[in-house]
Amino acid sequence: MKTLVKLEITRSLRNKKFMFFSVIYPPVLYVIIAGRDTTGNMPGLPVDLKLYYMVAMAAFGAMTAVLMGNSERIAKERETGWVRQLRLTALPGRGYVTAKIASAATVSLPSILLVLLTGATVMDVRLAAWQWGAVALCSWAGSFVFAALGVAIGYLATGDAVRPITMLFYFGLAFTGGLWLPMSSLPDWVRHIGEWMPTYAYTGLGRAVEVGEAPHLADAGLLLGYLVLFAAVAAWLYRKDTRKA
Repeated sequence: MKTLVKLEITRSLRNKKFMFFSVIYPPVLYVIIAGRDTTGNMPGLPVDLKLYYMVAMAAFGAMTAVLMGNSERIAKERETGWVRQLRLTALPGRGYVTAKIASAATVSLPSILLVLLTGATVMDVRLAAWQWGAVALCSWAGSFVFAALGVAIGYLATGDAVRPITMLFYFGLAFTGGLWLPMSSLPDWVRHIGEWMPTYAYTGLGRAVEVGEAPHLADAGLLLGYLVLFAAVAAWLYRKDTRKA
């Protein structure tokens, strides 16, 4: 399994298109949305606008890396027969799914760190040392949830359908989870739904750290529940795909 993880990481790092959209694009988008000269807090929140969007774009970049990359790559591997070849090896199904989740989450780390570096050097965001470390750790750990979702979508959709299906999940979760706009700016019905979305809990970890608090157990518990759910669905779809082969 370690060999497969190393292979997946190497393949991702060599993909220039993937690296641009998952690593370079989020910090650029962060500067555009937040603005270098913008001052003041987010509406209804005791958090500076630049700080709020730094955490949101770190989560967005990690989601891009693990969700988009995993789903499309797996769908293509199924079509080319690569997954079928792996089944002929000693690698068990759970090892394949675990390797995909682990490698995708590892690749998300450069995006997270680059957004935080942009916040510190370009956007003049100031945090205590423990807060920088906690935001990075929470953003990285939470990305495992969406890596598992990416594996599930990769086995759910065909090569032609995987991108539009992934985009529906991608933008739907980003919007309802408050990555683009604070929840206070959204309609009531969106807020009620969004509070149960994994993206809301994901950014909630960073929001707690922003104001000097420890991550809330409710957010961590909700993310853990989604991780178990998505990983279980991914494993079930893998076994289902195996029976078809």
